[in-house]
Amino acid sequence: MSNILKPVELTSALIKCRSITPTSAGSIDLIISYLEPMGFTCTKLDFGQGDEKVENLYARLGSLEPNICFAGHVDVVPTGDEKSWSIDPFGGEIKKGKIWGRGAADMKSGIAAFIAAVSEFLEINKNLKDYGSISFIITSDEEGKAINGTKKVVEWLINKSEKISGCIVGEPTNVNQMGDTIKIGRRGSFTGSLIVKGIQGHVGYPDLAENPINSLLKMLEPFAKIYLDKGTNEFQPSSVMITTIDVNNDANNVIPGEVKAKFNIRFNTLHSVASLKSMLINQFDAVTKNYEFDYFCNAEPFLTSDEELKSTLQNAITKVVNVNPKQSTTGGTSDARFITKLCPVIEFGLVGKTMHKIDENVEVDDIIKLTSIYNKFLHNYFRVKKND
Repeated sequence: MSNILKPVELTSALIKCRSITPTSAGSIDLIISYLEPMGFTCTKLDFGQGDEKVENLYARLGSLEPNICFAGHVDVVPTGDEKSWSIDPFGGEIKKGKIWGRGAADMKSGIAAFIAAVSEFLEINKNLKDYGSISFIITSDEEGKAINGTKKVVEWLINKSEKISGCIVGEPTNVNQMGDTIKIGRRGSFTGSLIVKGIQGHVGYPDLAENPINSLLKMLEPFAKIYLDKGTNEFQPSSVMITTIDVNNDANNVIPGEVKAKFNIRFNTLHSVASLKSMLINQFDAVTKNYEFDYFCNAEPFLTSDEELKSTLQNAITKVVNVNPKQSTTGGTSDARFITKLCPVIEFGLVGKTMHKIDENVEVDDIIKLTSIYNKFLHNYFRVKKND
């Protein structure tokens, strides 16, 4: 009797778990129920307290290196008004050649595909433990604060001196068709909060007041250019976006006493947190010293240079779908930003056109193709490593 799992059925089962971030809603237990019969040692890792508590999983088969890892998240963004959906967002329904539901694209299909691919690989390679290992990092905190999820799991693995040779994160990376894009890095994310002080007063007596909005506009004027640089060979330009300006003033005859603004910078490797902070403070100080500035950075830019890992995945993609994928660093952040502290990491999954949208869905055929790509990758990766 075959132990090979069916990725579409597994996708449907995962979608039926109402795992709105940061809850796993039984999805991690479901994954364990598939991995343990394959021989994986599954360790549930709960981090955080109360409403901040997050359920995570690290699973490994084998004790030898190389240890290739697949990573992903079972949590999904909220559905919004479920009445706006044409189907049950947690029904996992299959129709019109697609599977529908929240998390179909981002990224329960990806998780199902790499679990099914591993089951197929192990059916043929029953002696894997004699020459290598396969592992999984699964979290339910990627779509939320991302504090008690993969970040904490990576810290736990480092403290245990667990070695991972390379990792594939199954995020939906493709733009138009299966195989068109893999992510080999990401820009960093720097968020700033600015409060500019003034002197409140009557608009008819500006000489007796000081309007902080005037200062703020001068302080933020360079932001209107949007881009901080011209980019690099691997990265698009660093960009800055003002996300809010708040005066909290309903009176049209009152000069406000302070104004608040927030902004976000997506930065490439031409910058660092320290250089951005220095640039901003110098810019602000040139206008006024009467301000408060705070910031946080939840992601540093990274670039994966492991050519063997990249080429092995690229070759598998080309073999299965006859497409030569583009290497990209575009988009937002992902849990790859944490995993890069542990090992080389690349991202590849499904087409992401419907992720986070009403009636989220993916092509059934694409799930099958993705499973084949992951399976081909495993065969090629361990064949190369055994011949090293």
